[in-house]
Parts: sequence; structure tokens; C-alpha cells
Amino acid sequence: MNALDNAKLESAKLRQILDGARKVFLADGYDGASMNDIARAAGVSKGTLYVYFDSKEILLEAVIRDLKNSQVERSIAYEPSAAGLEENLRQSALQLCRRILQSEHIAIVRLVIGIAHKLPSIGRAFYESGPLYGRQKLSVYLDQLVAAGTLDIANTDLAAGQFLQLAYSEMINLKLFRMVDDISEEDLTRAIDHAVKMFMTAYGNQNYNC
Repeated sequence: MNALDNAKLESAKLRQILDGARKVFLADGYDGASMNDIARAAGVSKGTLYVYFDSKEILLEAVIRDLKNSQVERSIAYEPSAAGLEENLRQSALQLCRRILQSEHIAIVRLVIGIAHKLPSIGRAFYESGPLYGRQKLSVYLDQLVAAGTLDIANTDLAAGQFLQLAYSEMINLKLFRMVDDISEEDLTRAIDHAVKMFMTAYGNQNYNC
């Protein structure tokens, strides 16, 4: 077996461990998860698990790092054109909220919140790769629209955060605290329509027809 084959095997084994650990952490939380449970879920021996990761803490950090590139905010694209601005905002927010409100994402948020006081680096990594990344991405889009004269915004970073909070903060809280099991498409659409209307009332350039 050559070095390339060995590297592929190592990569596959690591993927196996990370996938198993993710399932256990999301189901049982950090404190409830054990290395025995993770080894079982990953289909490896406990000894093999410790070859890759010295501790449960290090393993969780690896799982969170692995999740970074799949954060929902990274999949959202904002149209560079000013045409149909309100519909662009509406559709982007709908796409984002539908994914943020999925059960697995809610479980990830609960996991990170539950451990951030012990492992602040995990909280920061999750926030920077998800919510902060999404706000900055929207801010860049808003900068383009301000330059085009479509919007009148002094601080696009602040405005981006305001829009995202308007769009989903109450709904994600309802799910995080188990007030509801599901958010209907009707309620989701209504909340986002309100968010877009409030945003345009505050920042829409009255001299520009968008």
C-alpha cells in the first residue's frame, strides 16, 4: 500500500470518527456524550479514537471546526443587482430561515451554547463562521446598493444585523426554548415580509424606485 492509499484510509477513518462524534454530541450534548459512545457510533475501537483525539474536548473542537464550512449562512447568495431588491431580501431570508430552523441546526446551536462557557473558542468559532459571516456577507451586498443610490444606510454592518434579527430571532428562540416544535411556512413568510417592510421603511431611498 502506497502513501496515497494510506492517506485516503486515514482521511476516511477521520471522517468516520467525526460523523459518529457529531451524532452523539447532538443527541446527548457535551456532558452526556462519552468516548465509549462515540467510538461505538463511529464504528471504531476506543483505542483508535484516542489515536486521533486525546480528549473529548479536542474531539468536540474538531467537530465544530468541521461544521464551519457547512454553516447555513455560507450557502446564501445575494443578487448584486438593485432590481427587485425587496424580493431579493425576502427570498434570501426565507432560504436562510428554512435552514436555520431545521432540527439539526437547532441542536447544533444548543450544543454550542451549552459548552461555550467552558470552551469559549468553540463559541467564537461557531459565531464567526455562521452568524458573523452571514452578517458580513449581507453588509457587502448592502454596500453595493448604497453605492447605487438604492438604499440610504450610514452603517451597513449594523443594518445587516438588524435585518437578520428581524427576520428570524423570534422564530429561532421559539424553537431553541422548545415553545414550538415547528414553524409554519405561513408564519415564516409573514415574519420575513414584516422584516423586509420595516427594513425598507428605515433605509429605502425615497428618491429611488426599487
